[in-house]
Formats: sequence, structure tokens, C-alpha cells
Amino acid sequence: MSTFAVIDTETTWRDKVMSLGAVIADSATMQPVETKYYIIDPEYREGGMYSSSLVLEKAHENALAARKDAMSDLISCLTEHGADTVFAYNARFDRAHLPELAPYAWKDIMALAAYRPYNPSIPADAPVFSTGRLKRGYGVEAILKLLSGDKAYRETHNALFDALDELRIMALLGHPPAAYRPL
Repeated sequence: MSTFAVIDTETTWRDKVMSLGAVIADSATMQPVETKYYIIDPEYREGGMYSSSLVLEKAHENALAARKDAMSDLISCLTEHGADTVFAYNARFDRAHLPELAPYAWKDIMALAAYRPYNPSIPADAPVFSTGRLKRGYGVEAILKLLSGDKAYRETHNALFDALDELRIMALLGHPPAAYRPL
């Protein structure tokens, strides 16, 4: 694969997707090639825990769209870039909320990031299960703090910025996309 997608969603109080961020990334450099951001209308109007993070500073980056239109545009973008694999942190959650992307191969970033054998930044004294997975503190914010050394980092809970952060986790881990197992 020469490109892949990293996707994040934010949901409403009733567990409907209210925003979707996607980053098309180059497999060799782990750098963004293109980004997509959608605020799903009318779902976003219901509100959710992270509604205050929906709107980006630059108005032209905010794509208010009906879900059908957003998914059609995203699928066109994935097709244009030849991206047939979707990565997400806790991918089962995002995959369950995006049935339109069921034909794509889904891989979970957390499957490597939260495990000592794949993440050398996990401290030796951190509590882990026999599998090497952290018992706690393995969310995006905690893992990015570990990998980057930036103790001041705070997750924004904006779907686009979170997708970019998840790509950064992949880059900092240093494993090629093929190292991640499909769901």
C-alpha cells in the first residue's frame, strides 16, 4: 500500500457520528497527503461531549455536510489516492459507526501502541497484563505523551486533529503499516 487513511469520529449524546476527520497518509513517509473534515448535519445539532471542539479556526476547513454526502466525498478521496486500508485508534468503535467503510481493511493503532513489545516508550514499571498490554493509561493522549515526551500535550477531541495525532502515534512508533493486524 502506498497510501492509507487514518480516521477519527466524534459522536453525539445518542451515539451518532457528528464529525469525521480523515488523513490520507503516505506509507513510506507517514506524512499527510490530504485531509478531510466533515461536520455531519443534522446530527451535530444534537450535541455531544465534544461539541465545543467541532468548529475549526479557519471557516473554509469546516465542511458541513449530510452524512451521505460526506461519506460519498470521503470514499471518492480514498479511491483517488488508492487508500484501501483504514487505521483508527480503537478501530472497532469507528468501524461500527461507519458501516459505509465496511469494504475497507480496518487496522487498530492501539493494537501496537498499548503493548510493551511494540511500544518501547512504555515504562518498565508500568502495570501490564501478561500479553504486555497496559492495564490503564493507553488512550491517545497518554500514549502520545509517552511517545513524544510532551507532558503538556492535550487531545483536542476534534475528529481531524485527533486523526492527525493518531497518524503521529504511528510515525513515532516507527512500525510500517503492514505491521498492524487487520480487525
